[in-house]
Amino acid sequence: MPQRSRSRRLTPTRHIYVDSVRPRRDNTSHAMPAPPAPAAPLLSAHRLAFSRNDEPVFGPLDFSLGRGETLLVEGDNGSGKTTLLRVLAGMLPPGDGEIFFSGHPASRDARNGRVLWLGHRIGMHAALSARENLAFMAGLYGMREGASPFTAMQRVGIEAWLDEPLATLSAGQKKRVGLARLVLLPGDIWLLDEPYANLDRHGIDLVNALIREHCARGGGALVTSHGAVEFAAGGARRIRLRAHA
Repeated sequence: MPQRSRSRRLTPTRHIYVDSVRPRRDNTSHAMPAPPAPAAPLLSAHRLAFSRNDEPVFGPLDFSLGRGETLLVEGDNGSGKTTLLRVLAGMLPPGDGEIFFSGHPASRDARNGRVLWLGHRIGMHAALSARENLAFMAGLYGMREGASPFTAMQRVGIEAWLDEPLATLSAGQKKRVGLARLVLLPGDIWLLDEPYANLDRHGIDLVNALIREHCARGGGALVTSHGAVEFAAGGARRIRLRAHA
């Protein structure tokens, strides 16, 4: 007789859950994370103005300086270029408006170590050597990584005068010592008032090269000039100041 095939009974599979925790089906939709907010500019000004003896000098001005940017401030003598930089540096109080550093209201702490100023006077002790002046400032504000007073002076081409008193240097050499300070210190905002003054064409090229290097590191530069502007980077944005009548 033919044998009857036996049907095999299937036993349902049991799932064992540890600590009686069963997975739950997540029916919620997952939204894409919001993109990060854009970084605040290094420096910005809103309705910034200044008056002297109730006479307007400049403003109101609105502008910003981002990382990697150069901003040229142009104007004739008496238009307020130097005054604008002095206000931004905290040397003069603004007559009106607001200043921000990386989105924070301007203050001594917000500027300290970040803002480097180069004006008609380099702000160093004439009886001391470049090495002594630069070492003193590095003690206050630190040094850029890999920099030293010697390498900074070497970068601007006057390392041979490193130990000479500043009083014995020419106007052009003193300006280069001021440029060496920019190379040495780690500030990311440069305020340069007529940096081309007392420099020949090679010195002008040096200033522009230093500005390009600074911006490539993520810094920003605000530069005033009523001459030699044609030597600056062509892509720089511009603020044009006009003397008030």
